[in-house]
Amino acid sequence: MNAVIAAVGIMLILSLCRVHVVVALIIGALAGGMIGGLGMDGSLAAFNKGLGGGATVALSYALLGAFAVAIAKSGLAHALADKALVIVGRQDSRGGGALKWMLVGLLLTVAISSQNILPIHIAFIPLLVPPLLYVITRLQIDRRLIACVLTFGLITPYMFLPVGFGNIFLNEILLANVVRSGVDVAGVNVSHAMLIPAMGMVTGLLLALYSYRGKRNYDLALVEQTERVDVAYNRRSLIVAGVAVAIAFGAQLWLDSMIVGALLGFVVFSASGIVRWKETDDLFTEGMKMMAMIGFIMIAASGFAEVMRETGEIQRLVDASAGWIGDSKGFGVLMMLLVGLLVTMGIGSSFSTVPIIAAIFVPLCVQLGFSPLATVCIVGTAGAIGDAGSPASDSTLGPTAGLNVDGQHNHIWDTVLPTFLHYNLPLLVFGWIAAMVL
Repeated sequence: MNAVIAAVGIMLILSLCRVHVVVALIIGALAGGMIGGLGMDGSLAAFNKGLGGGATVALSYALLGAFAVAIAKSGLAHALADKALVIVGRQDSRGGGALKWMLVGLLLTVAISSQNILPIHIAFIPLLVPPLLYVITRLQIDRRLIACVLTFGLITPYMFLPVGFGNIFLNEILLANVVRSGVDVAGVNVSHAMLIPAMGMVTGLLLALYSYRGKRNYDLALVEQTERVDVAYNRRSLIVAGVAVAIAFGAQLWLDSMIVGALLGFVVFSASGIVRWKETDDLFTEGMKMMAMIGFIMIAASGFAEVMRETGEIQRLVDASAGWIGDSKGFGVLMMLLVGLLVTMGIGSSFSTVPIIAAIFVPLCVQLGFSPLATVCIVGTAGAIGDAGSPASDSTLGPTAGLNVDGQHNHIWDTVLPTFLHYNLPLLVFGWIAAMVL
């Protein structure tokens, strides 16, 4: 059996059986390494080598967690909750529904903007979502809906819009690798190529809005404890919070560093006196604990991906899929998308998948008679599919980081599985259709 298939399968099965994701990633990586011929020593060496790849993002999230706790200490969360609940109190049950969809729309807009207008990616989630959890809980909004909305906003823009992260994925990675593999893409509109697959993501979002439209109860006491809704706030504390958030975002944009942005934001709170000097150590520790799980998953995922690369089985899987296809266009597209799904779910990054698969899939598309436009669509969709629904992707880890601060949102069952069902399956169908009609 191919080591990649075995490793990803073991990791997913263990995760669905509620084995902790970190443990599932470690076991899956070691099993894949053993099957791939690395042996136990080689598998451990490759895993250890890859751990550093996730350290930067893990540290970023730890510091963002500390910053988020400082924001809660300022009373900003309480202020937002008070304003929103006043609106609820003034309206009837239909008005509450209106506020629900307003919040959903706000989160969707910010998530989309985080890929282009303010290219801060997942950095906004620990800062924006936890302060809104109290209102989300009072309105009994299903957090699986919020997870699907955030994941849509983190993925679809880079798939379709050639600006911000989309410029990197579509132009610098997708088109560049297609050209490098021997296809002339002059005159190819990359947004046109990815339009139908993007509509698959829109279809998945609409399905999620319907699937999770009902109310779901969460323990409000846990939210109150986590978000410190009993903290008093005043105009000065809210102004300081606003300045700290602005400085954190500005540093992220200017220096392209979530670490520096979060650190500067925390320093603003300390220097202003909103967070007392003697409290900084405890608050910092509390925030880092809040994001510890996400950080460890990211670190373990980097080790998992490195083991898969060291085995060489990813390339063998891609090569084998080319041999299975024969001359059937329809079957060929299906196999390429499924291989892309498997690879991306394992390594957790669409941006890393495209260079791996393009070298084989582009010549195969030419052999099967696909147009340059269809070739770009196939490779782009095969790379993007699996970003949603991967336990190791920041497109799922980000939403979980914001929604699970009170321990009431399970990463696998409340983020990974819903996003897999609502996005990967429609993307598979729409990607296949696009390849056949372009």
